[in-house]
Amino acid sequence: MPSDLTYAQLLDHNAWIRKNSDAFHWQCTARTVQESKLFPVNPYIAMSYLNAWYRYPSLFRKLEETMSVEELGDRAREVSSASGIIQNGIISQFYLGGRQMLIDMGLLRATDALEDVAYVLDFTKRLNLAYHRNHAHVLPSDAGHRAQVLPERTIQVFHADTFDVKPGDRLHTATSRFLAQLSQYSFLAHCECRLGINNSGPYKVGDNAELLVRDFVDLAEGDYPWLDGVASKVRFNNYTIPVVLKDTHFNIVDDWASFEATPSYDHDNVLAVGLYTSDYLSDGYLPVAMDNPSTLADFLEHERDVLATATADLWGVMAGWSREQLVDSGLLVYYGVAKDLFHIAGIYDQSEWMMVDERAQRFKPLMNDEYGRDLIAELVGYISLSSQQGNDYVMSKHSGAPGDMWSTIPYSVLNEDDLSGGVGPIGAGVTSLPEKTSTWTTTAGKLTLDQVNAKARELRPLPVEPEYRFLDERWIKDNPDDPRVDALYRHTQRTSRLLKDRGAGLRRDDVEALRG
Repeated sequence: MPSDLTYAQLLDHNAWIRKNSDAFHWQCTARTVQESKLFPVNPYIAMSYLNAWYRYPSLFRKLEETMSVEELGDRAREVSSASGIIQNGIISQFYLGGRQMLIDMGLLRATDALEDVAYVLDFTKRLNLAYHRNHAHVLPSDAGHRAQVLPERTIQVFHADTFDVKPGDRLHTATSRFLAQLSQYSFLAHCECRLGINNSGPYKVGDNAELLVRDFVDLAEGDYPWLDGVASKVRFNNYTIPVVLKDTHFNIVDDWASFEATPSYDHDNVLAVGLYTSDYLSDGYLPVAMDNPSTLADFLEHERDVLATATADLWGVMAGWSREQLVDSGLLVYYGVAKDLFHIAGIYDQSEWMMVDERAQRFKPLMNDEYGRDLIAELVGYISLSSQQGNDYVMSKHSGAPGDMWSTIPYSVLNEDDLSGGVGPIGAGVTSLPEKTSTWTTTAGKLTLDQVNAKARELRPLPVEPEYRFLDERWIKDNPDDPRVDALYRHTQRTSRLLKDRGAGLRRDDVEALRG
């Protein structure tokens, strides 16, 4: 029988597919070629798309039995974790990538797995709408490549508590060196991709100063089994580093949470820095070594040495991997962009996120370096696969090419029954990687997975409690004297060095004055 979808729903789904297609093409063509001297990056990207296609629908339905996707987005917005701008925004892209590959291979029709496709599209759109609620766009590209995700109460704390620095002083130097080592380590820990790095902002903190929030996630022993042992001394799993720069405008903070600035980012223009950690157990941001500039410099210098050792040790581990292990680890990092949503809900299962579905595994013999390279180049770069082409008059948004990256759903499903519902439950998983043996590093300490899930299920963050959840920035502006507003601000300020118990009502200039 024809689909139960309405015409209005299908119009919305196809508009979301096209938005994904246009946004992803811009991001992919604005980057250099995805290659590595160690990892077969393009083969693992292609395999991750297939794993997403076969596993996301069942997993997301299971997830929403525990927590709505809107609440997941609201909770993710309050902390920095592996459920940030790039991860949330790219879930649908990877899923649609798997669909497009199978359509082009002739193994799938655009009308197949309709119930799955419609559900995943709806899920990901609602997730991003909730996550980006504060700036009321679904993706940063809709806001002119600006990602002002955080509420005023959080930015006020970052603004107030960052320490002033100047080129050559100890904290300025320690921050520069820490960021360099942290970036290198994060890139390697994520199999030479940038999925462990998020940036949000910019936020205006003065007439000639902007604040950028820099996040680095999944750094310590946790979901990735290859970090067991080598990352045992990494203090926290996630770091958030607010940086204030002068004479610098961040003109792009995009859908992949990367930034461009005019003039280019120069550490000599950094005026102030801070350091925080957070995760799905923390109920907000927790300051790290923020007693004074000296304690922060001490921590950054020590943690930089820890990360340098971990980087060297991780190189040693990965250098001994087989090609299949290199592919498996990379594809699981890509496929796993949705995994922290399950941590937030307290139902994370390692076998669901660190395994390759047997149905995807069947394609691995195809994925030599040359095939993987050419497939990804045609799929997301040239848009030259036969399944992607429109008629001769079509000009796509960014390239003017006669086609688009992701195929829309034919409207014929509304009155014809030539369709199928879904791919079925997730299949058995396989992996060439060693099993995880260590604990999970969290803000509540090093915990077993059962303990992690139990604590996540028990957590009731104040900002998403029913009394406070819908007190958005617009309502707060109109009701500044409501006691709930003051309680919400005091909750966010509870660990602040300068704003603790100040409550609501502060303006940006008031915060600057408190900084002295």
